[in-house]
Amino acid sequence: MAPPSIAPKPGRTLLALFAILVVLSGVAVWQGQTTPKLGLDLAGGTTVTLTAKTSSGKNPPAQQMDQAVKIMTQRVNGLGVSDAEVAKQGSNNIVVNVPGEGQGRVVSLIGTTAKLQFRQVFAVADGKPSAGTAPAPGASPSGDAKPGDDKSPSATPSTSAKPSGSASPTPRGKALSGALTEPTPSASASPSAAPSPTSPLVPPAGQPLPGQDPRAPPADYTGVTDRAVIQQFEALNCYTGDRRAPGSNDPKRQFVAACDQDEEGGQIAKYILGPVRVLGENVDGANPMPPNAQQGQASWSVSLDFDGKGGRQFGEITTDAYAAYQQDPNSPRAQVAIVLDGRVVSAPSIREGAITGGTATIDGPPDSFDQRYATDLANVLKYGALPLEFTQSSIDEVSSTLGSDQLTGGLIAGAIGLGLVVLYCMFYYRGLGLVAVASLIVAAGITYLSVVILGDGINFRLSLPHIIGLIVSIGITADSFIVYFERLRDELRAGRKLRPSVETAWKRARRTILVADAVTFLAALVLYFLAVGGVAGFAFAMGLTTLIDIVVVFFFTKPLVALLSRTKFYGRGHPLSGLDPRKLHRAAQKTSAATAGTSQEV
Repeated sequence: MAPPSIAPKPGRTLLALFAILVVLSGVAVWQGQTTPKLGLDLAGGTTVTLTAKTSSGKNPPAQQMDQAVKIMTQRVNGLGVSDAEVAKQGSNNIVVNVPGEGQGRVVSLIGTTAKLQFRQVFAVADGKPSAGTAPAPGASPSGDAKPGDDKSPSATPSTSAKPSGSASPTPRGKALSGALTEPTPSASASPSAAPSPTSPLVPPAGQPLPGQDPRAPPADYTGVTDRAVIQQFEALNCYTGDRRAPGSNDPKRQFVAACDQDEEGGQIAKYILGPVRVLGENVDGANPMPPNAQQGQASWSVSLDFDGKGGRQFGEITTDAYAAYQQDPNSPRAQVAIVLDGRVVSAPSIREGAITGGTATIDGPPDSFDQRYATDLANVLKYGALPLEFTQSSIDEVSSTLGSDQLTGGLIAGAIGLGLVVLYCMFYYRGLGLVAVASLIVAAGITYLSVVILGDGINFRLSLPHIIGLIVSIGITADSFIVYFERLRDELRAGRKLRPSVETAWKRARRTILVADAVTFLAALVLYFLAVGGVAGFAFAMGLTTLIDIVVVFFFTKPLVALLSRTKFYGRGHPLSGLDPRKLHRAAQKTSAATAGTSQEV
């Protein structure tokens, strides 16, 4: 004896669907966004022209421009489906179209060069210019000693009213020691030898520099062999301009002066940094990470993964910094500066040992290093640095007048198409057509809520190509209803009862529906990844509505038909129900007779 089949419970399925609708509505209200975001053609936006700069003043190579367009496009896609466009114009311009108002964040993110460098700190001070500076000593460093070498001479600047060497962490108080990774202490690194007190470039310990206030602590430029950088450091004012010191973004310079990126407690630090030890090109991946209270991390951070070369180099620089910390815990050389586009993002002290695991973490104060900043930073680092530097040549606001007119025409066309589908369903399927209309309404509701939620979640913006994709999906959804309805009517034409026919027809129709939707979804998926701009937007909308069609057919259309089959109007085959077995049987007989007559004539 065959085991009894589990009776379908359409009521529970419908309740589950409406529960999903309630949850989606709650999410939309919780996000504070109850209307879809609109794209550039519907809501206007910003058009920015970026001009490439080269050291020679000539046009950049076409290959570098193409690479810059590719990286900018990846950064846009990393922000979500925002319908932004990046295109090359001429030989040295890139035009970026960003939809919506207040898109300065996106524009600046796209044009950020994102040159990442890791350098060891040699001196740190407050970002104000030092007072009472005097000419640098006439002596110059001799030999080819490298920074960090035991025999490297140390240059001293003119004068300074403030100590350039730091006896404490940076003013921002950034820390990286525990957040980087599980540190591995290295016993092989030995601290650098202290400079000789008799060196002509370094005054005896405890004595001020020439021209310096005797009451001020002596400046410490141990290991800095570039007197021009010391003078630049003394005169640098990090409280004005964009805080980018000249040459601070040049990886070929052995020593650079650089400013802090953000201020903490009203203070901005400035640094003298040594040679580049790790480049951003050696970063394999970057991901934003939420705060971790267990590790004492109160802010968001960015987790970095280095390739093999970068991991070795990072281990070497942290080994040197840890050796300096072991010699003097207050030494600035115990810090490793993370420099992005010529400004110091973070300068943590390496206090727990060399880090050789091939990973690192960038963090900062919670008020500035929030989720958005961490996401943006991870996004620009993930796709690499731009091969060129760009300046904003022009910024223009784009009107949405033309798009609004096209939207009105598109909505009218969509309404006409939807009306024709409804009329056809009511004329051909009669009472059963009400099920199709109700299914379309439910599909429209789920689509609307999905667009609203995606607008806040992945910055999805509704544009004309998206609307075209949504209108086309009306036919896709209607096809699923027709497949099921025709299977059901075939069962009735064969003389079977309605209630068992509902399940039998569904078993035969659902495979056809799934195969048809799978083909459509695959086509949309391929089109989305191979196309760009409006075509990709059309593919995204079509793929979204295809998934919604499956949900509606499985969780609404079929359960509703099953419930209606238990009513008197549909169950007994009322002539206006569209499920009258006598009418369907007569139609089948006429079709069979016509087919037989045609066969006899042949």
